[in-house]
Amino acid sequence: MTQSTATPLPPPKERRRLRESRALTLAQVAARVGVARETVRGWETGRTTPRGRKREAYAKLLAELTAHAADSPVRTDAPSPEPPPSPAPEPAPEPAPPSPAPASEPVAESPPPTPAQTPALTTALTPAQAFDALYAFVAPALVRQAYLLTGRRELARESVERAFQLAWQHWPEVARDPDPAGWVRAATYEYALSPWHRLRPRFRHSDPPPADAFSRTLLDALLKLPPPYRRALLLYDGVGLGLPETAAETEASTRATANRLLHAREAVVARLPELANPAELHRRLVELASLERLRAARPLAVRTGGERRARLWTRAAIAFTVALIGATALTLRTAPTHYEPPVSPGETVQGVPPKVAPGSLSAKELTLRAKLREGTGSGPQRLVPQAR
Repeated sequence: MTQSTATPLPPPKERRRLRESRALTLAQVAARVGVARETVRGWETGRTTPRGRKREAYAKLLAELTAHAADSPVRTDAPSPEPPPSPAPEPAPEPAPPSPAPASEPVAESPPPTPAQTPALTTALTPAQAFDALYAFVAPALVRQAYLLTGRRELARESVERAFQLAWQHWPEVARDPDPAGWVRAATYEYALSPWHRLRPRFRHSDPPPADAFSRTLLDALLKLPPPYRRALLLYDGVGLGLPETAAETEASTRATANRLLHAREAVVARLPELANPAELHRRLVELASLERLRAARPLAVRTGGERRARLWTRAAIAFTVALIGATALTLRTAPTHYEPPVSPGETVQGVPPKVAPGSLSAKELTLRAKLREGTGSGPQRLVPQAR
């Protein structure tokens, strides 16, 4: 579809204003259109442009929001809102990714919160309440994604818990982040793909594979991919992120991310030729993630577990510091205060008989004594033996 026949859309800033006028979240708009929340964020910032049926659905939703804003009564105590500007020509679309992104829902994506579950914008949440809400909305999907990354159920749950414990420790930073779910997802992927897990005894043996032969082959093909390729494939074809968002989250360039996606897809299609269609690949990833009944821990248990871990490490650091200070003080207390040079070893003198115990002299000793007594005693270098 060319740009001239595409459905016109408001400017990116107007799209966001229309969404906020109805107090809709990114997740709710994404559920209406059928894309990921990060994709809607890219549309509102102007980084990406919707195409095809997603563009038509998004334009229809914006038209409904515009009509509702026009029909809503205007308050007399507030200035009337400016009319929405006329649709401006869309910017040139960005270079196409390796292939069109799938149009179905992301891998194990949690359903958007209902109005009863979504707190009002004017309601002030405590940090614990905000953390619990984020955990309840993101954790179930992250556990399934971590399982596709590692193939281990226990490691998937542990990765999500550790990521949220890290998020709780840095909660002011996470709360101000434009995408808290992306922050936690990146931390989960980093922990799940750590190479140090292979040294742990509990993870030396693989988990039982899925019962379905196709799902077992697909999971085996995923686990044989290099970790960067596996992560890029899951983010793009599983979660539904765009190519720039996938590159940003994997900390790689767009060109490198596109190459990783191409090679990962070629490796998967070589094992399973029926997954050559990206939409079919996405559907199979969703089914594979949904086969496992993986449950995350409760938010309170995650928060308290992180706090206990932090207290344990703090006490260990304090104990180590106290032990180091005590060892230093003991060393200073027992160390000598002045230098004592070592005693040099004695030297053997030629011609002097060794000292013997008192007793009668031998014939040789008697001859030597007589010889010494006969000599004169004058001169500074003469020695005169004195009989005691």
